[in-house]
Amino acid sequence: MPVDTSARAAQPSYVVLPQQSVHPETVLAFLIGHFTQIPASVWQQRVDLGKVHWADGELVTPTTAYRPATRVYYYREVAVETKIPFQQKILHQDDHCILVFKPHFLPVTPSGNFVNECLIHRLRIATGIDTISPAHRLDRPTAGVMLMTVNPETRHAYHELFTTDSIKKQYQAIAKLTPELLAKYQAGTLNLPVRWTVKNRMVRSTPSFLMKITEGESNTHSEISLIAVKGDKGLFELSPITGKMHQLRVHMMSLGMPLENDTNYPVLAEKSADKFDKPLRLIAKTLTFVDPISKIKRQASCEGYDSEFE
Repeated sequence: MPVDTSARAAQPSYVVLPQQSVHPETVLAFLIGHFTQIPASVWQQRVDLGKVHWADGELVTPTTAYRPATRVYYYREVAVETKIPFQQKILHQDDHCILVFKPHFLPVTPSGNFVNECLIHRLRIATGIDTISPAHRLDRPTAGVMLMTVNPETRHAYHELFTTDSIKKQYQAIAKLTPELLAKYQAGTLNLPVRWTVKNRMVRSTPSFLMKITEGESNTHSEISLIAVKGDKGLFELSPITGKMHQLRVHMMSLGMPLENDTNYPVLAEKSADKFDKPLRLIAKTLTFVDPISKIKRQASCEGYDSEFE
C-alpha cells in the first residue's frame, strides 16, 4: 500500500463521465486519459488510497467499470500546500448570504498549489456551513469584499445581481503616475479628480491566464478616477461596469499606469514564491446592492488605501 504524504482537499471535486458510444473500460482509464496533466501513476495511487469514489461513497478500484453519465468524485491534492499568512473577516452573515473580506494572495476556490488554503474552505470551517459558494470572482492577488451565497435554493437570486448589473463594485488602487500627470502635479496645475472612461475589446492572451486588448467592438468598460497624489504615486477609484478577467489591471496599464506590484502587467514576472510584503495594490473596497431576498439595501466596505495619501 502506498504512503499518503500529500495535502488533500477537504472537499471533493467531481467529473461527469461522458455519455458516449466509445469509452474506456474502466473509470481509472478515463481519469488518466481525461486529466492528461496528471501522471497516470498519480491516478493509480489515488485509487489505491481510496481517494476516488461514487456519490454514495463506494470506492472506485482499478477495475471499476466505466458508468456513463455518472459523477465520480476525487480529491485535489498537492505535495506541499503554501500557507497564506493573512485572515479573512466576515462582515455580514444571514441565512442566504455572507459578505466577507478576502485578503491578498488567498484564492477563492481550490486552484494551483492551493487545495484547502482558499476562502471557501476557510469559511466552511469557520461557519460549519458546507454549502457556501462564491457569487462572483476575485483574483487571488486582489483583496477586498466578496459576496458568498449560503442557501442553494436562493443562490440564483444573488448570481442575477451580477448578470443584470444590479450590484455596484468600487475598487481602490495605487499606481505610479505617467510623466505627464506627474509634471502637472509638480507644477500645481493638476486638478483632481481626473477621470477616464475606458472601453475596449479584451481577449485571452498567451499564456491563457493573461488578457490583452485587441481590435474590435468593445466588450469591457471601466470608470477610473485619480483622487489623490503623494510623491510620484496616485490613488485611484475604479468602477468596473463590465466584469472581464483582469479588466481593471489591463485598463490601468492601457492608461500608462500599471498597478503597483502587478506581476502580470505590463510584463509577466518569472514564476516565484509569493512576496507577501509586496501585494498587488488593488482592493475591492465596497459592494452595494439591494438584497434580493430581504429587499434590504446592503453596503459592505473594507479598509482601502486612503490613509496612505493623507
